[in-house]
Amino acid sequence: MASSGATDLSPDSPLDLSMSTLNCENIKELAESKKELANKLYAQKQYKKALAGYNEAIGLCPEESRYYSNRTACYMMLGQYRYALADAKKSMELEPEFSKAYVRAIKCSLILGDVVEAETILNKLLQFDPNNEQIKKENILADIQWIQKYSEDGENAYNAKDFRKVVYCMDRCCDISTSGTRFKLIKAECLALLGRYQEAQDFANDVLHVDKQNADAIYIRGMCLYFQDDIDRAFTHFQQVLRLAPDHTKALEIYKRAKCLKKKKEDGNAAFKKEQYQEAYDLYNEALTIDPHNIMTNAKLHFNKATVAAKLGKLKESLEECTEALKLNENYLKALLKRASIYMDLEEYEESVRDLEKACKMDKNNRETKRLLAKAKLLLRKSKRKDYYKILGIDKNASTEDIKKAYRKRALDHHPDRHANASEGEKKEQEKKFKEVGEAYGILSDPKKRSRYDRGHDLDDNESGFQDMDSNAMFHFFSQDGGFGSNAFTAGSFMDGFPNAFHFHFPG
Repeated sequence: MASSGATDLSPDSPLDLSMSTLNCENIKELAESKKELANKLYAQKQYKKALAGYNEAIGLCPEESRYYSNRTACYMMLGQYRYALADAKKSMELEPEFSKAYVRAIKCSLILGDVVEAETILNKLLQFDPNNEQIKKENILADIQWIQKYSEDGENAYNAKDFRKVVYCMDRCCDISTSGTRFKLIKAECLALLGRYQEAQDFANDVLHVDKQNADAIYIRGMCLYFQDDIDRAFTHFQQVLRLAPDHTKALEIYKRAKCLKKKKEDGNAAFKKEQYQEAYDLYNEALTIDPHNIMTNAKLHFNKATVAAKLGKLKESLEECTEALKLNENYLKALLKRASIYMDLEEYEESVRDLEKACKMDKNNRETKRLLAKAKLLLRKSKRKDYYKILGIDKNASTEDIKKAYRKRALDHHPDRHANASEGEKKEQEKKFKEVGEAYGILSDPKKRSRYDRGHDLDDNESGFQDMDSNAMFHFFSQDGGFGSNAFTAGSFMDGFPNAFHFHFPG
């Protein structure tokens, strides 16, 4: 790299005089003048012009260590730390006890994230200059220890799968290692494992912008595609990594997992299409054990399990699988709609309405979702009303005669006179049921009111007409009509001792 750095700009910076016409002393004087001019430009922060001057000086005297050291400083100001490190090492090679070159090499190594290299160079410097003031002044030893600490903490956190802590530790390392790729790529990998795919891809892309063949960066891009269920494109990236670095263990492992996961999922889909539901269920279940980090694919597998469970009549289990899918991907619309449908089947209408309202917000123009929401709201409203059919003990297709017979039977069962000797609590309970029986009859015996009730319309308190007639009076009316038969209590016995509020007076 040193030779590359020394010759990059030299073709564009021809020397003023032919080398052949100058003697060694003149060459050195010319090189010094080039260096001095470059130093002035450097002091004026015109680093690119200064770099051209240092190139010319090195071209004239390629064995002068100080020129390389000066160019090191210039490269550092331009952010070209790899070139800077190469020049610093060249300066150290030409002048083994030139302390300033060592200090600059250490700083470049730290900025590039190579703490081992920095520590090695520091140890060499301290052998001949143990009291170097620049090392103390710039806290270089503290910087090395800082990176070592957080690098070690990050490694321990990675092994413990505490990826958030790894991200934190890598950020601390990057406080000093501002231009290194190693810590950034470790951070990017952990961001991918945390599901923060765009951030991970951005870091990988930054590295690839500088180094298009960086295997680790390509691996991370492949990871992000794989975790977002873009399996085929992920395969392409993993294959490229293995061409560049055949011993890339992580890429090889994830490539194998991805192939296995894809096959197991496809086998489950094939079994489902053949209506082999239990086999499909088992295959999806096996697929879920392959890679817990693949959140998007696992969300789809949970949804597939929910679909199969519903086919097998396991609605509660289907509900649980939808919930698991939504835990992994809260915006998974298909899973949300499936769960809403199952809630409806289980008559858990409040939960169904909640899911469908969220689905409508996610997909505002879907008419079918809006229709389902209206249906769920209607069913919820119905579920909160009294079930008059249930109160009379009849089904929803009962005839008018069935309704009359049911009323007569239930009214007789719950009439307060039959429970005169019961406890106060039991009397109140039977009185309540007796009223509800009359209320049910008042609605279901009227075709118009029954029709409105069946359609889910709210009925006013007075709409049954039963509020104008007390329960006992209605019962008395039916007993006069002979509807209760010879075994019924006499009307008088029912009325005797009953509160005046329950007497009904027919108009004269």
